[in-house]
Amino acid sequence: MNTLAHGFADGDGPGPWILLFPLMWALVVGGAVFLLRRAGWRGRAAWRQGPVGFGERSPIAVLGRRFAAGEIDEDEYWRRLSVLDEQFGRHAKGGAL
Repeated sequence: MNTLAHGFADGDGPGPWILLFPLMWALVVGGAVFLLRRAGWRGRAAWRQGPVGFGERSPIAVLGRRFAAGEIDEDEYWRRLSVLDEQFGRHAKGGAL
């Protein structure tokens, strides 16, 4: 730190190019994260889809489709939904909603 503080006054310091090193490291780290995400590092992309069990194939979505198709009646829908909501819903342990 002494070299940075007094080097500019003497004229033989590191020069303003020293400020490019933090920018270079930010680009390296950002590039690595970008490449890892593009290469499939994200796995199931849980941070984007929410907790496991959500999405088009979740049990709650399947139940909704069965109710909409008329396979189950309203009472059975609400009864099953209350059970599934405890496990996959907003109040589940590990649910991020």
